[in-house]
Amino acid sequence: MQAAELRTESLFQVWQVHSAEVARADAPQSGRSSIKADAIVTNRPGVTLLMRFADCVPILVFDPLRKAIGIAHAGWLGTIRGVAASLVNTMTREFGSLPGDLFAGLGPSIGPDHYPVGPDVAAQVESSFGTAASEHLRRQNGQLILDLWSAVRWQLESAGIRAVEVSGMCTACHLNDWYSHRGEHGQTGRFGAVVALRS
Repeated sequence: MQAAELRTESLFQVWQVHSAEVARADAPQSGRSSIKADAIVTNRPGVTLLMRFADCVPILVFDPLRKAIGIAHAGWLGTIRGVAASLVNTMTREFGSLPGDLFAGLGPSIGPDHYPVGPDVAAQVESSFGTAASEHLRRQNGQLILDLWSAVRWQLESAGIRAVEVSGMCTACHLNDWYSHRGEHGQTGRFGAVVALRS
């Protein structure tokens, strides 16, 4: 917060539960949140949106025309539940955002080379993505690999966003810089991502 020159009193956070629920932040919320959601949106300068990550994909969205922002937490479960599309749809409904005006960035998260999944997860990906599932699931060294980066990007582009930038930085490959639930076998912390509008 200091590095971004933001006040801790401006924070708004939620109880992350791997859902597609979106919370609207009209004012800061101090302390532990009882709001269960995996995305937050606001158009209020002075409100800083915070989410925590350790392999799941941070999605940051900005509408420069209507001055609105959003952040989402997308693991495999949130992805198949459609949290990325929910974030875009909520910004459209709440702020009049047009998807084609939005800019989206995907932050450091688990890369496909470190994300083998079992047949149960693969079946849910196939059910959620239909014929597009093959773009995000592949076999590698006898294992089924899920590419969360391509899956989330596909969902954002399907929702109408044309400008999507993927950091391509794998948390499991860079344990000195990021936390990774898989890379550290569950014994890890969380890194925070924040987004705020300047006054």
